Amino acid sequence: MCLACVDMVNAELAGRTALVTGAASGIGAACARRLAAAGAYVVVVDVSADGAAAVAAEVGGRAVPLDLAEPDRVADLDCDVDIVVNNAGRQHVAPVPEFPPEEFGGLLRLMLETPFRIVRAALPHMYARGWGRIVNVSSVHGLRASAYKAGYVAAKHGLEGLSKVVAVEAAGHGVTCNCVNPGYVRTPLVERQIADQARAYGIPEDEVVDRVLLARSPTKRLAEPAEVAELVAYLCGPHAGLVTGASFTLDGGWTAL
Repeated sequence: MCLACVDMVNAELAGRTALVTGAASGIGAACARRLAAAGAYVVVVDVSADGAAAVAAEVGGRAVPLDLAEPDRVADLDCDVDIVVNNAGRQHVAPVPEFPPEEFGGLLRLMLETPFRIVRAALPHMYARGWGRIVNVSSVHGLRASAYKAGYVAAKHGLEGLSKVVAVEAAGHGVTCNCVNPGYVRTPLVERQIADQARAYGIPEDEVVDRVLLARSPTKRLAEPAEVAELVAYLCGPHAGLVTGASFTLDGGWTAL
């Protein structure tokens, strides 16, 4: 049975359509599952055609294989949806003097310009219905900086600003826009950067999690994708109508320091 058919008593998003980017794995896949469990029909967007198809089949949704690193590809998306979860992202770790300009620009395109274009295309439909939910998966790095992550930090800080502008503009139309800001999450994105972090800091790979990833977090564990998805689901639900223009941390206390 698809997740969209489970526990319909609690299906607060029944009849809603959600578009989730980067949804073939990690946080995006967890969000797709959680929103489907709440009754939403989920459009699963990811550069991995096989991964998108697998998650879409699991949740009873629709797969859209698309490389959102090229913002022009947003024109190929049907953005007539009730919910947008902008999650697609990638990472590059290097000191600023060695940071490739093409990587810097690519990170901004994928994690700032593409979300802008998706939101821009979706808002008229949300306005027409008088209801909509936009959740931008930011990061603790949308609120804080770390060395060697110029592109990622710049993109996430920009996403925070974009989210606030959308929240202000959309407030009179029944549409909310918020950011979720996890610390390090147990995802393929985090796993892939461990070797780069080890090189940048000059330490063994098996010491990266404790000495780098969790160094500033009072809670010494990685977040799980399902934990992030629970917060996303709340922000997409009917009880969050007054919650907008905000940033919600799941960082184990990092930003409390």
